[in-house]
Amino acid sequence: MQQQQLLNNRYRVDGLLGNGGMAIVYVGTDTLLRRRVAIKVLRDQYASDDDFVKRFSNEAQSAAKLSHPNIVNVFDFGHENGAYYIVMELVDGSTLGELLREERVLPEGVAVDYAIQIASGLAYAHRQGLLHRDVKPANILVTKDDVVKLSDFGIARVVSENVASVTQPGMVMGSVAYISPEQAQNHELDERSDLYSVGVVLYQMLTGALPFSGETPVAVALKHVAESPPPIDPAATGVSPAVAAIVARLLRKSPADRFASATELASALREARERPAVAPRNDAFADAPTSRFTAVKPPPRRSAAPDRPGAAAGAAVETVDDQRERSGPDPRWIVMPLLLLLAVALGFLLVRADLFAPARNIAVPDERGKSATVAQQDLLAQGLRPSVTSEPSENVTEDHVIRQDPAAGTKLAKDAVVTLVVSGGLPMVQIPDVKGYSIDDARRALAAAKLRAKKTNAVYSENAPPGQVIDVNPGAGASVRENSTVALTVSLGAKPILVPSVVNLSVDQARRRLASAGLTMTVSQSTENDAIPADRIASQVPDPQTAVTRNSTVSVVVSAGPGTASVPNVIMKDADAAQQALQAAGFTVKLGYNVDGANATQQVALQDPPAGAKLKKGSAVQLFISVPGSVPDVSGMTIDDAKRTLTAAGYKVGNVAYTDEGNVQPGQVVRSEPEASMQLTPGESVNITVLQAAPRAP
Repeated sequence: MQQQQLLNNRYRVDGLLGNGGMAIVYVGTDTLLRRRVAIKVLRDQYASDDDFVKRFSNEAQSAAKLSHPNIVNVFDFGHENGAYYIVMELVDGSTLGELLREERVLPEGVAVDYAIQIASGLAYAHRQGLLHRDVKPANILVTKDDVVKLSDFGIARVVSENVASVTQPGMVMGSVAYISPEQAQNHELDERSDLYSVGVVLYQMLTGALPFSGETPVAVALKHVAESPPPIDPAATGVSPAVAAIVARLLRKSPADRFASATELASALREARERPAVAPRNDAFADAPTSRFTAVKPPPRRSAAPDRPGAAAGAAVETVDDQRERSGPDPRWIVMPLLLLLAVALGFLLVRADLFAPARNIAVPDERGKSATVAQQDLLAQGLRPSVTSEPSENVTEDHVIRQDPAAGTKLAKDAVVTLVVSGGLPMVQIPDVKGYSIDDARRALAAAKLRAKKTNAVYSENAPPGQVIDVNPGAGASVRENSTVALTVSLGAKPILVPSVVNLSVDQARRRLASAGLTMTVSQSTENDAIPADRIASQVPDPQTAVTRNSTVSVVVSAGPGTASVPNVIMKDADAAQQALQAAGFTVKLGYNVDGANATQQVALQDPPAGAKLKKGSAVQLFISVPGSVPDVSGMTIDDAKRTLTAAGYKVGNVAYTDEGNVQPGQVVRSEPEASMQLTPGESVNITVLQAAPRAP
């Protein structure tokens, strides 16, 4: 497996972590959830074995069902290019085996705490129908916070009806130093086999040694089956009697003599932690009363009569014999054997029937489904002592009892301990880092972590494209309950900008205006435009006031100025008609005059350029109008007619004055200045006087 190799387009191999018998373990990264993981890859020699691969797959699927604080989580299983792998939780810590190599012996408090956590993890796995079958220090991880996690359910099998068989050929066995007698004999297994292995581990933590050793694995296995382990001597080791008794019970040869469940073991360990000097009644020596109780001795015999001063011993005996002869057999010699037999029988009954124990006459109430507070009050009211443990639950309300041990209806003595397993609520999960994900990818990643996503806010962002997650609340790495809602803030992209108008600006002016708005400009083409001067912006895309993002590009078209056109023929047209024709063709007009006297036509006599010439639109065409060179007679005309007549003759209309005297109608021109027929250079002004009211009567 190469570093940086990507499995299933998701899991990146970062480096080697360790080697196992059938697999190699790598440190990796889940690139989807952005978290560190351990990747266990099946060795090549096993990957070609279909049966082994099938078991490997089954092991992964079985382990993936487990979700408990004291069990290493299994996240995924897959295969790629012939490589089969399991993706697991990466634990920040070391194995218990490594810890024991450094410390050799652990303090009793630490060892008991570790054992309680191991038992809690096993209890959960057993309830899911799984045996570990390989409990040993190498498969027990301890975090830097002293959280114990069971790893490598690699040889665990689904337990059918609480019993499993190990007779299947090729099934991998646990390390021989820790296997149970029934494992060594290939007998059927149940949960108590794991408890035996816990006993070996606890023995090793407390003493620094294994209960059995030998030159060969077979020799060690035979000792598990046939020999009793060296007992832990509290006086020599400093181990409390209560804990020593628990270890001894765990290492019983018969599963029936061990603890019935991991939950019961955890309760006993907690009890021992509270009362270390008191060994449980059901300890390893219950079947060997002489090692626990001293044999009952017969009472000492007293002499038949008080010693008499000065009497010899023989005399005293003789006196007794005399009495026996006189009264028959001494009754003491009959009673003493009977008393001895009675004492032995009583001792036997005391040990076997445990008559000194308190009467078991309190029925355990059913506390399942009740709140932890109510359940504890119930037990205290019955004279029982509650012991509360917690575990996650997807089915039972938080702080309510999931189950109890012993079961409801069990008869117990006063002050006996009843363990209540209380729901801690849904399991805790870590929020993955989904910043930078699209909203859809973020939803999928959160769903994979058993969380719900909620888009709560959308904001503009200069650094994130639209639809990308830019904030997560609670933050990545926070621990929350399964099915919790995670609020996502999503980018709307950069804040939109309204495109300014750059039409009719020069290229430089347009570029500066767009740059100040955060936009760039590109010139797409240059084209003729009759309305926009050359080298100015004729049009733009997008249009002005269009909303765009920062750094968007505005494409502009630059005017090349007006195009060319043919000059129309306006010769012999009057001035007004000629001007209209030229303007319609896109030209401007300059007027000039030719003074022709009596031959004047008051029409265009000459144009420049001539008709048909190509000329740029907007250019001026020079016209020369034939005029007489004298002021025309405009008397009696309206003001408008007078203006047209004067203009046609090449003159401008100057001042318009009004008078109340004249021989014309009101509103008509009375006279002009200069007067009619006077010689006047074209282009000069002619003033007119207009009658403003009816003439007065003579």
